Amino acid sequence: MRFIEEVVVEEFLPTFRSLLAEALRERGLTQSEVADLLGISQSAVSKYVHGEVERNERLLADDRLAELVEQLADGLAAGEMTPVQALVEAEVFVRRLERGDLLSKLHEEAFPPLAEYEDEFDIHDPESQLRQTEQVRSSLRRGLRVLENTSGFARLIPAVGSNLVECLPDANGIDDVAAVPGRILDLKGRAHVPGKPEFGVSEHVAGVLLAARAAGSDARAALNVGYTPETVEQLEAQGLTTAQFDAEREAETAISEALSDEPDADVLYQTGGFGVEPVVYVLGPDAPTVAGIVREIV
Repeated sequence: MRFIEEVVVEEFLPTFRSLLAEALRERGLTQSEVADLLGISQSAVSKYVHGEVERNERLLADDRLAELVEQLADGLAAGEMTPVQALVEAEVFVRRLERGDLLSKLHEEAFPPLAEYEDEFDIHDPESQLRQTEQVRSSLRRGLRVLENTSGFARLIPAVGSNLVECLPDANGIDDVAAVPGRILDLKGRAHVPGKPEFGVSEHVAGVLLAARAAGSDARAALNVGYTPETVEQLEAQGLTTAQFDAEREAETAISEALSDEPDADVLYQTGGFGVEPVVYVLGPDAPTVAGIVREIV
């Protein structure tokens, strides 16, 4: 695991300081004066100025860095800029490069797993898509462990298979919902999870969750199991609110109507139709909670 701060310290900082030290020396400042301005030792300044520090070629080729160095050198040398202001400008520049820019790319190269994420992101942003997607995947993995460790869960899996899904906070479509690729299957009496959670791999259960959210539900996770009257009764016995919808109608419309009658429903079910297997959908705030609810009815 490599932190982006390590990239900043090992790649950006030596390059930036050496360029700034050189620029200040070119403006007539002594090594002692440069050291005072940069808050480093004179020996460090000497190493920077004499090229004894390894510099990152891609940063050296970035015109924006060159422009920043010239701006800071002019201001510091003329006394028009304080070291604090120079530090702030440099920090702002670093944050820019960390958000899907050059430092972000260097970070991906230093820590290849990050390259799996195609969208730009700020590694420090607590609301970043990267953080949210990883939290959803982690939540799904916890929920799946609950199901895999629940003896008897396999008997609840319908013929079409089960799936445990969880969506991002502002989910707009299937690609914002993570699920098990290929669904959870009953394999000789045991629940078989064929792969790690991925986004965009569930249409059916994810579609039900998205339809419920579009109708006003705040649920972010769902799990489908086979329908029986007893299953619905057991869920109601846990204090859950159930709502039935028509399996032969368009799902979004049918679910919207069901939630219009029971807006607080956390269990949706349909009793089947022509070519449609009867199924129960348990909704909840996250995958482990939904899995825990189902565990209680096994």
